[in-house]
Amino acid sequence: MSERDYPQKRHKKQPKPLDSARLQELALAYVARFSTTQAKLEAYLQRKLRERGWDEEDWPDLSALSSRYVELGYIDDALYAKSKASSLLGRGYGSRRVNQALYAAGVGEGIRSDVAPDEAARRQAVLAMARKRRFGPFFQGDLEKDRREKQIAALLRAGHGFDCVRAVMDAPDENAAEEWAEEARDEHGPGP
Repeated sequence: MSERDYPQKRHKKQPKPLDSARLQELALAYVARFSTTQAKLEAYLQRKLRERGWDEEDWPDLSALSSRYVELGYIDDALYAKSKASSLLGRGYGSRRVNQALYAAGVGEGIRSDVAPDEAARRQAVLAMARKRRFGPFFQGDLEKDRREKQIAALLRAGHGFDCVRAVMDAPDENAAEEWAEEARDEHGPGP
């Protein structure tokens, strides 16, 4: 076979370098499509600038651009944090995991502490994961020591505190675990 028999590779066109208008279009499209934080928007725009380059003399002020979107109400770190925390807790993740996800998204310490789950929410989250994964009292059959230790380790990796994990895993049955979770709600009032 000769070289003519092979199909030619298509070369990707190098995208045009960004200018102020294109950068603003990218930022607006990003905040319109995704729930995001100010830090995540800035990281996205930094990545786009690295990939495509900059066509103007003065380097863009990304913090000013993202601050403008905060002022316009397109970005709200507190609303993002509340939504993300609620979503993770509902899926059964613990408070440590929620805090890590918010930290990675660039949410400030003050906002992270404001949306930190209370005792009732922490208990409901560990109960949700135990129920979903059939851990502890939700397990059907005999729970061998090895399996129990693996279940405890999984709950700890999910960000739950050891006291909550132990309470769920030591519950004699599903009803006892659910009563334990309800006790915190009764003591502290309804959760978030």
